[in-house]
Amino acid sequence: TIFFSFTKFLSLSFYLPFIFVYNSAMKILVTSGGTSEAIDNVRSITNHSTGRLGKIITETLLAAGHEVCLITTKRALKPEAHPNLSIREINNTNDLLVVMQELVKEYQVLIHSMAVSDYTPVYITGLEEVQASPNLEEFLSKQNHQAKISSTDEVQVLFLKKTPKIISLVKEWNPAIHLIGFKLLVDVNEEHLVDIARKSLIKNQADLIIANDLTQISANQHRAIFVEKDQLQTVQTKEEIAELLLEKIQAYDF
Repeated sequence: TIFFSFTKFLSLSFYLPFIFVYNSAMKILVTSGGTSEAIDNVRSITNHSTGRLGKIITETLLAAGHEVCLITTKRALKPEAHPNLSIREINNTNDLLVVMQELVKEYQVLIHSMAVSDYTPVYITGLEEVQASPNLEEFLSKQNHQAKISSTDEVQVLFLKKTPKIISLVKEWNPAIHLIGFKLLVDVNEEHLVDIARKSLIKNQADLIIANDLTQISANQHRAIFVEKDQLQTVQTKEEIAELLLEKIQAYDF
């Protein structure tokens, strides 16, 4: 009996490292790149996000053995194919909303680094039509049906409406998910940047908000502040962002 039990122990101990690796591998959802909101079939409103940071984050997570789904855009930079990587491409904020609502419930961590449009086009028309209107709200229910809107008007007016704040919906879809968001401001002092990030942390029930200032982002630098409930940490490059993110994620209690 003693020999049998000892043999069973040896057999189990052989598999323990493999069991640990399997259990420590997480399912992580990453968003990256920038959405594009169509004005017509030719023109759109977008932003300057390249998806480079999301690519580096995804590659770091894959190298550590995690399973990653990357939600990104057609033009964004992407990692090479990997057996633990799946990619979903979207165009605009509404696409992102639909895909995230579908996927968020299946993942343990969300790293939401995508630059999401705050507004989307409703209607565009010449200034004369706007000036002649007794009620500007009428344009909010109109739509352009041309594939390419005429450029004959000297001045055009574009009506925009606010898009949903998708990060604020994540915890409704999956209350247990660990949520990591990003906040980008331009040319502000550090105290203000941290204050805005902390407000986002609380409002969206996030575990971590990574605060950035566009003036401190360049080809070889990406200064970022990791804002948590009781802690601030600063890094200087995209690679350091990815490595510290990995460290934070692997310390989460699942």
